[in-house]
Amino acid sequence: MSEYIVTCCSTADMPLEFFKARNVPFVCFHFIMDGMEYEDDLGQSMAFDEFYKRISDGAQPTTSQVNVGQFNDLFEGFLKEGKDILHISLSSGLSGTYGSACAARDVLLEKYPDRKILVVDSLAASSGYGLLVDAACDLRDSGLNIEQVYDYLQENKLYDHHWFFSTDLTSYYRGGRISAAANLFGTMLNICPLLNVNQEGRLIPREKIRGKKKVIEEIVKKMELNAKDGLDYSGKCFISNSSCYEDARKVADLVESRFPKLDGKVMINSIGTVIGSHTGPGTVALFFFGNKRTD
Repeated sequence: MSEYIVTCCSTADMPLEFFKARNVPFVCFHFIMDGMEYEDDLGQSMAFDEFYKRISDGAQPTTSQVNVGQFNDLFEGFLKEGKDILHISLSSGLSGTYGSACAARDVLLEKYPDRKILVVDSLAASSGYGLLVDAACDLRDSGLNIEQVYDYLQENKLYDHHWFFSTDLTSYYRGGRISAAANLFGTMLNICPLLNVNQEGRLIPREKIRGKKKVIEEIVKKMELNAKDGLDYSGKCFISNSSCYEDARKVADLVESRFPKLDGKVMINSIGTVIGSHTGPGTVALFFFGNKRTD
């Protein structure tokens, strides 16, 4: 039995079975939709199809980060069992939750001075965050101690690549990230923005590409250009999507055809309700390990 536990947030956007199989407890963000509050609990409280249909029908969900009390509740049970904790947090460039986890750590270490709570700012999101959690679990299971895994994550988290494209601009307009004119003309011209996450863990628009077929080709080209060892990349590759599985499948098929040494098949997950509150439906995100992320 491991002497420490790896924990994370629900916004790692991995299947519930993943967290169970890898023994990773997680804390849930929350979202409010149509006046009701729900947990971001991997589609259990609200199925992903229903969530994205409601957005398409006009709902505008809002989200709330994990607070200090929730982290206290998550951490303290393991501390009482005599376990140390390695918590991997959603990017501080997207949420203040990393600060909440650190605040809970500081309070609890006064109460449990013989224990360790190490908190990593993943600078990652969705299944790219999940890719980092998965790597931490591999290292834990190989016998590395908590400090060794923490050091690895700190040294390697910026090699975790995130590339996204969206075929539906509605949520970007509703959230104030693009103007009404940009939404109108972008939709008319079939513009699909291509974005990535930079070294500060922030989502950055990179290119405006016309047409779904072309943006699918372009996102895979980004992997060709940036993946570790290029077309000989032998790591894992994850994809997450918001109610556009067919588009995600096309990206996965293209990746699998061009990277024959992948570690297993591409895993396709759903973008969860918190990340999806900001992207809306129609987003595909591609994650892999590669060269170091820069601005």
